[in-house]
Amino acid sequence: MNNVKKFFSIRDLENLSGIKAHTIRIWEKRYDLLAPERTSTNIRTYSLASLQKLLNITLLYNSGYKISKIAKIPEGELPVVVRELVAQSSTKSHAINAFKLAMINFDLSLFQKTYTSLLTDRSFREIFWDVFIPLLTELGLLWQTDTISPSHEHFITNLIKQKIYTSTEKIQTVEPTRQDKVFVLFLPENEIHEIGLLFINYELLLRGYKTIYLGQSMPLESLTDLEKYYKNLHFLSYFTVIPTKDGLEQYIQDFKTILNPSGTSKLWILGRQTEFLKNKSLPEHIRSFESVEHLSAAL
Repeated sequence: MNNVKKFFSIRDLENLSGIKAHTIRIWEKRYDLLAPERTSTNIRTYSLASLQKLLNITLLYNSGYKISKIAKIPEGELPVVVRELVAQSSTKSHAINAFKLAMINFDLSLFQKTYTSLLTDRSFREIFWDVFIPLLTELGLLWQTDTISPSHEHFITNLIKQKIYTSTEKIQTVEPTRQDKVFVLFLPENEIHEIGLLFINYELLLRGYKTIYLGQSMPLESLTDLEKYYKNLHFLSYFTVIPTKDGLEQYIQDFKTILNPSGTSKLWILGRQTEFLKNKSLPEHIRSFESVEHLSAAL
């Protein structure tokens, strides 16, 4: 999966569009909307152009357009109609479809227009909760099923990170009002999936906490200096891939040995890997959260 995909199966189209494969085939036969090619073994494949066209059709269809009406729109005008709709609409389903279309096309302009449209009646925080989190959840599934490539994922996630950075910068000028905890946000060594941690940093700042954001791939040994400067340290990390299932218990033990020998520091963790901690008794200084929502509710 090092290259951008050029051909897609009907299952890929179903995963990306949300339209059932059976329905896609009906649209092909009845309205001649897509023209699949066939492999030497007679399996349907679809070009990138076909996928882009289906995503445009899906956006209009989910917006209330009848498929018979969509079929009458000249193919060259279809993207224009979609862009006009995106500019006028800011609903969640429209936005998610538009962001997926922007990702597939590497279309910065569509991403920005969709985000700007959402800002007309939502705050950044509302956009993240209502649109970006469902979008990222869906992208994770698309990546796992080999529907999108790393280049697609990196394109869209880096644009989302830019929005978090911009919104975070606006509130960093305000002095912290909460003194009971100092949060140190970091990812374990060799962990690079940063969006969740960036948004948690934004949430903490919004609530008046002091945060020290250290970011990706931080060895535990490199965090010991923080203890010289602050009390009530709460180290906060997001385990997406690292540590692995087999390395979780050792990581927790290493934290205690390296960063919490006196028992005064805490470690809050969340992310996909924490699922393997369910039904396990954690030390008092370790707290696991099921989601960003769960952590936010605990603040």
